[in-house]
Amino acid sequence: MVKSFRDLLVWQRAIQLSVAIYRLTQGFPREELYGLSSQIRLASVSVPSNIAEGHGRLNTGEYRQFLGIARGSNFELQTQLEIARALGFGKSELLDEAEGLSHEVGKMIHGILEGIKDKDSVQRP
Repeated sequence: MVKSFRDLLVWQRAIQLSVAIYRLTQGFPREELYGLSSQIRLASVSVPSNIAEGHGRLNTGEYRQFLGIARGSNFELQTQLEIARALGFGKSELLDEAEGLSHEVGKMIHGILEGIKDKDSVQRP
């Protein structure tokens, strides 16, 4: 039984993703501190934050909304990781780790959204 957002595997993986992003961006050029580094970090923190906030809401519709925001932030993050790779920023193995976690989190969010959709369609007449 899920009692807290901390019990959600997707939230736990999203936290791992944020930590991986911070490790990755430590190796970015200093001039990117307020550029791509900052954008990637913000997007990565948004994913678990919105999962947690949505879980704390009082109804399924709000939970869906916040999962949708987390999903969008994850897509934003994937785009920024592609840009970082194209620019040669960060260690390749750290980029690979971050991308893998991002894709895993994305699949998990999608699964939750599909489960909520199925649950909603069953409960409605």
